[in-house]
Amino acid sequence: MQQSKDKTNKSFLSFIYDELTRGYFLENDEARYMERRDTVYAFLRIPREFEQLVFYGYLLCLDVFLYIFTLLPLRIFLFICRCFYALFSRSLSRCRFEPAQLCDVMKLSMIILVTWSLYYIDISMIYHIVRGQSFIKLYILFNMFEVADRLFASFGQDILDALFWTACEPKKNRKREHLSIVTHYLLALLYCFGHATLILLQVTTLNVAFNSHNKALLTIMMANNFVELKGSVFKKFSVDNLFQMSCADIRERFHLGFLLILVSIRNMHELRWNLDHLWEDLLPNAALVIIAEFLVDWIKHAFIAKFNDISVDVYKEFKEQLARDMVVGRRNNGFSDHVDLISRRMGFTPLPLGCLAIRVVGGCITQIDWTIFACAFAYALTLKLLVSLVVLGKACQLTQTSQDDDEEKKDTTRKRSRRISSRVNSDSIALTTDDVNIPEVQELPSTSFVSRGNSECETQSPIDLRTEFTEIQREVFSDTEDDETLPTSGDRLSRGNRSYSEVDRYTLCENQIVV
Repeated sequence: MQQSKDKTNKSFLSFIYDELTRGYFLENDEARYMERRDTVYAFLRIPREFEQLVFYGYLLCLDVFLYIFTLLPLRIFLFICRCFYALFSRSLSRCRFEPAQLCDVMKLSMIILVTWSLYYIDISMIYHIVRGQSFIKLYILFNMFEVADRLFASFGQDILDALFWTACEPKKNRKREHLSIVTHYLLALLYCFGHATLILLQVTTLNVAFNSHNKALLTIMMANNFVELKGSVFKKFSVDNLFQMSCADIRERFHLGFLLILVSIRNMHELRWNLDHLWEDLLPNAALVIIAEFLVDWIKHAFIAKFNDISVDVYKEFKEQLARDMVVGRRNNGFSDHVDLISRRMGFTPLPLGCLAIRVVGGCITQIDWTIFACAFAYALTLKLLVSLVVLGKACQLTQTSQDDDEEKKDTTRKRSRRISSRVNSDSIALTTDDVNIPEVQELPSTSFVSRGNSECETQSPIDLRTEFTEIQREVFSDTEDDETLPTSGDRLSRGNRSYSEVDRYTLCENQIVV
């Protein structure tokens, strides 16, 4: 009694000594600390996995963008040549419009008309009007242009799809409920012109920020990216929402690079292509904007994955889905071109960007040299073919890897099915694919069943066996009865009743639209 009282009534010096010498053992909570370490490793891996996804998506956007300058004119040129040949050979049946050719003709005609309309806009006058605005007005205008650009991109591809379907819809399915093809075409022209003008205003505002003396506007524009963290990091995200955000970030990276290139071209043209200005002013400012964009994307995706307990391997699944879109669009019996599939997935519409690129570059050319034009076209065509080969080759590799993983998963499921079935049969338990008949617990002896393994016996209670079999009953017996019900590559990417193939840039997921 006296000893226990001495232990509870310690002196002040003993308390200090215990605090200085007290130890603890981390191995007593090994699982928790290993989980924390894995979380840190996953946090550090997310920038690398995300950049791999962005790089592949960037190449997809570049492939789509170069398509309208290279293969689209060549496809129409071949169609015209075929029509002339059919006209002279008196076989007019070969000159019939197919749906793909009709869509190509409408795309090229919209590019020509919108580019011609943009030449009536004086870029220098817009630059001086924007530069004369106050500092706060420019900041508000830039944010307004950015929001409007996202809204245009979200609705633009729908307008084009509606136009193409109205033009190519079979006659037996046509109804008088929809608008005429002329109305759809005018609506698409209005959209392309408005979106191109909006991007031109973005380029002009960014150009003013680059040429300002104190660089304060450029600094605030860069800091505005970090405000994006507040609106995204501390919200609940599902995998579908993260897929939307990843596609939006890919499109934003390409859009930002496009803006910076146009700003550089305008500045270099005004300064008579002085390379000193390029190395001293333009490239450092562009590097700051790009670095800020990289840091914001890394921090945003790392913390979203951490707070929502999303595995880092999900970015590989995102890349596989983009690769699947590339492969599906290349099939002969495809329902849509890969250009439209990628545009719909990313929320990326290349027509307004192409029109604006032709307007800005054409405005910097005072005299047309057909030799230089031919060399530029050959260079763009070569780059397009190289990018297409790289992207398509990587898509085939990713698709094949996904199929191999599916086959391996099927084999694992079959082996598991045989192993569980053999265990159930050896224990003489009557089990069917629809029900599990286990005797009442009170009628069973107190001893447990003995299931014989390969080298030693292990005991298992009937309740544990019933629970184990019930958990795997649906996936096992459905696989053994019919191999067609085994999970496929699309099912492996599914989340609930949805699949990544059904999620595009602006699909409503769980009452949230990520912009």
